[in-house]
Amino acid sequence: MYIGEVSKKTSLSIKAIRFYEAKGLINPPKRVGRYRVYQAADVDLLILIKQAKQLGVSLSQLKGVIVYQDGKLDWLRIKLFLAELRVQLKAKIADLTANIANIDECSRQIDTDHSLSD
Repeated sequence: MYIGEVSKKTSLSIKAIRFYEAKGLINPPKRVGRYRVYQAADVDLLILIKQAKQLGVSLSQLKGVIVYQDGKLDWLRIKLFLAELRVQLKAKIADLTANIANIDECSRQIDTDHSLSD
């Protein structure tokens, strides 16, 4: 498929797709004449990159994870990265939950120690 169709399927701009290609995050697509021809796996990877960026993953982190072997993407490596990212996000959730509990306790303590209705 051509870059315009990839752009529609991924909701990425053509400029962003070319940028990710230039950064080496996706393999350069085959060319037919002067047109780039992308595969379904390229679309899947671009969607993954977009979602990872929304989670705060840097392009340099992604560059270290997105590896091609014999021209094929190493999806297992990506899956392991996502599993580690999940663990990190769960730890952040636990930290935030503990912080909220501390705030609630401070608020209760103020209610107990200081009458705010005066």
